[in-house]
Amino acid sequence: MKNVLSEIKNHVLTGISYMIPLVIAGAVIMAISRVGGSIYGIKDIWDEKYVHSGNAVIQLLHSIDGFGGTALGLMFPIISAFIAYSVVDKLGVAPGLVGGMLVKDINAGFLGAIASGLIAGYICLLIKDNIKLPKTMESVVPVFLVPVLGTLGTLLLINYVIGVPFTALNVGLEHWLNGLSGGNQIIMATVVGAMVGFDLGGPVNKAAVTTAMALLTSQVYAPNTAAQVAIIIPPIGLGLATIFAKNKYNTELREAGKSAIIMGLVGVSEGAIPFAVENPTKVVPSTVIGSAIGSAMAVGLGAVNEAPISGFYGWFTVQSWPIYVISIATGSIFVALFNVILRSKDAGDNDNLNKDEEDYSFDEAEWES
Repeated sequence: MKNVLSEIKNHVLTGISYMIPLVIAGAVIMAISRVGGSIYGIKDIWDEKYVHSGNAVIQLLHSIDGFGGTALGLMFPIISAFIAYSVVDKLGVAPGLVGGMLVKDINAGFLGAIASGLIAGYICLLIKDNIKLPKTMESVVPVFLVPVLGTLGTLLLINYVIGVPFTALNVGLEHWLNGLSGGNQIIMATVVGAMVGFDLGGPVNKAAVTTAMALLTSQVYAPNTAAQVAIIIPPIGLGLATIFAKNKYNTELREAGKSAIIMGLVGVSEGAIPFAVENPTKVVPSTVIGSAIGSAMAVGLGAVNEAPISGFYGWFTVQSWPIYVISIATGSIFVALFNVILRSKDAGDNDNLNKDEEDYSFDEAEWES
């Protein structure tokens, strides 16, 4: 059972890895159009009324926003297709794509898209492994039977079995999140931030981030705001710690700290991993709490990030961006101070001393031989 769950997790993470570049491309394109619209004092550049605007630039910005929306609209078909691809290679792509389109049409959401990919992949795998034809007709299986039966089976299961519960779940989740206010919204942001800060790009992080991004298609923005703030706090905070207390870190970690700040600024939480590996009992609690603080502060004080962009180049497209930036700074400084205070004074020296001792022992053994 453990192996099966691990296999499914890997398939889902493969689909997510293919989906993320598409989502980022669509979101950045939309952000460009909306920043451009704000120059003209337009906050709803996506509205159809701008198709017939007398200003050619405004018409172009409206079209660009639509291009970004087209890219985001492929989110569910792509994740479904590449989960199926992970299960059964290219045989699963067509059924996965069509299944993902149906999920989008019936509003079954992100979880429905994941289910679609797994269903498509395993149906195609079942057909491939169990339908045996004479050698002269073997090519019929991958070219005809798998795409036709795989697609039909996927669509029937989605439409008549999983569609209704997943649609109800997705709609219910949307209504619940949109209905959150005040303290409840802050609690939600705190949980999302803590999840993102927990394993720094691992499964828990990705579950929170991708779910938050998927909710953007339903105009639910608070989870995304929380997630995008939390992504960048750990690497920036740990990078700052190496600046605040240079004597507590060895040369390797000081260099890693410089890289971590840069990675944080462009939205890569994995920049914190070297520190988490070196001292998980202190680093992981700091990143969980710091990310939760920053996320709760941003959402609670009214910042709204409508795009799945965590890097600095997207900060100024956020509603109430000064609050957003202050929230990032607050969470990062907490992570930095937490680690500076709890890390022993001679940690950096000890690291170097241990390294020197290991080198000396090796040389002595080599000399004796």
